[in-house]
Order: sequence, then structure tokens, then C-alpha cells
Amino acid sequence: MRVTPRRLAVGMSLWIPNLFSGIRVRGFSEDWTRATVELHVNVLTRNYVKTAFGGSMQAMTDPYFFMLVMHQLGRDYVVWDTRGEIEFVKPGRGVLTARFHVPADRVDAIRERAHGGAKVLEWFETEITDREGDVVARVRREVYVREKPRVTAAKA
Repeated sequence: MRVTPRRLAVGMSLWIPNLFSGIRVRGFSEDWTRATVELHVNVLTRNYVKTAFGGSMQAMTDPYFFMLVMHQLGRDYVVWDTRGEIEFVKPGRGVLTARFHVPADRVDAIRERAHGGAKVLEWFETEITDREGDVVARVRREVYVREKPRVTAAKA
């Protein structure tokens, strides 16, 4: 069964760690350049002071940049999420949203840099916003990319 953007969004929303953390994947674009994820802050997902738990905000941003890169590159590359940083700007309440964007031309540049098996580390950034559009947190994620050895060997 082929993974489609819709199937992946539904699957990620129903995945137990996301489901019980209030994380919902609203969708991936058909060209795998965008994703939208929400965190619903409620009695089960808030912290002691009734705001979004920082770990949940980190979790809501964890795999999406690497997934967008991986789906655009295809099966000839190893792609991992290697590091994350988060700056909390204000308390998060209600529904929080993170929008991820990885343009195709940026993935093309990564593909060029990874040619021949070179290791590529690329940083991506997004913001988590509340319903009013105010920034709750700024997030950076580092993605690792390398051409698979079988592909590099076949080109040699």
C-alpha cells in the first residue's frame, strides 16, 4: 500500500503517542512540501499551570521536517531527525498550530550536496502559534541526509 499524504496524516493523528498527547495532523500537501499540525491543550494535555506542556510542543514538531524531506527525496536516501531546539515565547493555551514548509528547490539543493554519499545536516525552522496567531514558541529541527551506499556504489 502506497503512503499518501492523507493516509499519513490520519495515521499520524491516530498513532498512540500523538493521540493521547492531543496532537492532530491536519494534513500534508500532495507534493510533500507542507504539513500542518495542531496541539489541543486541555485538561489531559496541559501542565501544572494549565498551559501547554513543553514536551508536547516539542513532540508536535518532531518528525515533520524529516518526513517532508524524506518523501520528496525518495527511497535512495537515509533521512533522520537529529536535533531539536525550542524557544518558549509565551504560554500556550487552546489550540496551537505548527506549519512546516520544505520547498522543492531546497530539497534539490540537499540532494546535490548529498550526491556521492556526503553527509548533509540541514536546519529547518517553524513557529508554534495560538488561535490569535501569536507566537507561542520558535522551533528549529536539524535533519540528516545521506545517499544510501547502494546508490552511491551503483553510480561509481
